[in-house]
Amino acid sequence: MIIIGEKINGTIPSVGRAIAERDEAFIRNRAIKQAEAGANFIDVCASTSPDLEVEALIWLMNTVQDAVDTPICIDSPNPEMIKKVFKHARRPGLINSVSLEGDKMDVIFPLIEGTEWEVIALTCDNKGIPADVETRVNITKAIVEKAATYNITPDRIHIDPLVMALSTDTQSLLKFLETLKTIKELYPTIKVTSGLSNISFSMPLRKVINTTFFTLAIYEGMDSAIMDPLNRDMMAALLATEALLGRDRFCRNFSNAYRKNKIGPKKEK
Repeated sequence: MIIIGEKINGTIPSVGRAIAERDEAFIRNRAIKQAEAGANFIDVCASTSPDLEVEALIWLMNTVQDAVDTPICIDSPNPEMIKKVFKHARRPGLINSVSLEGDKMDVIFPLIEGTEWEVIALTCDNKGIPADVETRVNITKAIVEKAATYNITPDRIHIDPLVMALSTDTQSLLKFLETLKTIKELYPTIKVTSGLSNISFSMPLRKVINTTFFTLAIYEGMDSAIMDPLNRDMMAALLATEALLGRDRFCRNFSNAYRKNKIGPKKEK
């Protein structure tokens, strides 16, 4: 499982304050902890006003890259912002995100052509997020075909089928899994990703819903997740699922994480 660490995002109040105050120690600490917990990419999202976003993103990128060697995930809803800060990345990473909305692909795909960069692609268009599987699959096809014109192969794409809240659509998980399986049949090397909290919006016991969704999605072939690698319950669910699926030889990863006090009830030092 590819873990995209989500803890450096300006929508989180403490992170927003750290960005505004340029609290380097706070951001460095978050980056180091996520890297040590097993993050494969560290998402950096400023979530500031547009006139401040470029400066804030560059500062975040430099701070994280000074702290860890883990590749970054440059995160902004505005592709022009990503274009402006792209040169400040010191090694290939991940871009979050493109879709069929506006000109996002026309800006981002030329940027990563001929590189090792990967990209998250959302299954939405100018009409919004589709409710049905067929439209999500058709959007995926359009994104993959457009990417191919820039020699971007499916294995560099993380498709996010955009799971809807279970509270508004009780078929949400089933649609997500059907979309996942159909996309995988079409493009065996493509990666499928997801955030883990949308499914439980407005539900009680959100952690239980999120963990169960995560486990089922891993079983059906989800490759990456935008998540908190410091969440002991989610990491335990991930490692346990991979062990049960025969992906953890002699259960070493699960056992080592337990011994190192990274999962399970936190042991006092």
